[in-house]
Amino acid sequence: MVVFWESGLYLMLMITATFVLAGMVKGVTGMGLPTVAMGILGALVSPVAAAAMLLLPSLISNLFQFGGGGNTRTLLKRLWPMLSMVVVATLLASVWIAGGDTRRTQFALGVALILYALWTLAGKRILVNPQREKPVSMMVGLVTGLLTGGTGVFVMPAVPWLQSLDFEKEELVQALGISFTFSTLALALGLWWHGALPVQSVTLSAFAIIPALVGQWIGTRVRRVISPLVFKRCFLLCLMGLGLEMILRAAS
Repeated sequence: MVVFWESGLYLMLMITATFVLAGMVKGVTGMGLPTVAMGILGALVSPVAAAAMLLLPSLISNLFQFGGGGNTRTLLKRLWPMLSMVVVATLLASVWIAGGDTRRTQFALGVALILYALWTLAGKRILVNPQREKPVSMMVGLVTGLLTGGTGVFVMPAVPWLQSLDFEKEELVQALGISFTFSTLALALGLWWHGALPVQSVTLSAFAIIPALVGQWIGTRVRRVISPLVFKRCFLLCLMGLGLEMILRAAS
């Protein structure tokens, strides 16, 4: 039993199960693949290895959202202050996740997961003053980039901010895809910059594409038979528990 748990076979099974689950969450709720993947894999392998594994599945799934609407130029024009800061801050902060201090990174990741879950469960919205949208957008991008570079999770505070901009449904889906794509590419570049993208991690990331897409396909069908709202609440509660477990483990 010990040999099995420590074998590569066990790790491959866990990676497969993780990305099927993460894909299901994305299929039902429209987001959450990297958050789930980082949350679970971060408890099994180092955060930098987990971040490297999620790059290709996250990029492939988000590219569909990026180009899935006809508003790409308009959205890029409006979101460039946030996106530019996301890229710069992620590149600078990626030294944290690549630095090998797994206890500190796991603690930060646990905090990020809990904050995201609490904010989403509370249904809070950021009040946007149109005259101050650009500087606030840059600040949101800065914080999002710092969290992305430090934890591999790029939902806070970008997702609440985008949800507050009164986009139409299809615009919001595409805006989220654009934000996630820029974050994923910036994280990949940051990990490469710091030599934290070994061939094995890239290979595992490519392997994870298939279970992620299978999970996403399952999730789109699960959405037809259960309430996405109920599913999302259960998912967020589990995410809080996972984040708390990571904080306690990092602090012990």
